[in-house]
Amino acid sequence: MKNNKLFIFTTGASMVLATLLLSAKTPVAPAQTPTQAVMARGKQVYLQICLACHQVDAGGVQGMTPTLVKTTYVLGPKTPLIKIVLNGMTGAITVNGDDFHNVMAPHSDLTDQQIADVLTYVRNSFGNKASAVTVTQVKAVRAANKPAGK
Repeated sequence: MKNNKLFIFTTGASMVLATLLLSAKTPVAPAQTPTQAVMARGKQVYLQICLACHQVDAGGVQGMTPTLVKTTYVLGPKTPLIKIVLNGMTGAITVNGDDFHNVMAPHSDLTDQQIADVLTYVRNSFGNKASAVTVTQVKAVRAANKPAGK
């Protein structure tokens, strides 16, 4: 990796300061904002499937259903989040220091597109801001998630 270099040019009474940032790394493209269509489809799935437990504000229900607002489950790696939707969840879970004990039913009946859309919606609503979940990612998790012989 090359060092940053600082150049100072003086022309008459004015001084121009120019900084050239030289790097061997390729800049990482910022995460693209999900399209309106993805967000609209994701919202529909949320309203039909998720709302009853996670509530209109995604705040969940104390002691039962965890919040979806600014948690590591929602904003963190996508694979565990996809698995939660596909497999559901049982047993206690601690989210943001609070314990929750409700059962989440599996939603493997949803299409890959529906799962990608709803997770992208949740990851970019309710004050959350995270990269989109793609259909390709959901397909890969679903394929790796299948029990042997099926």
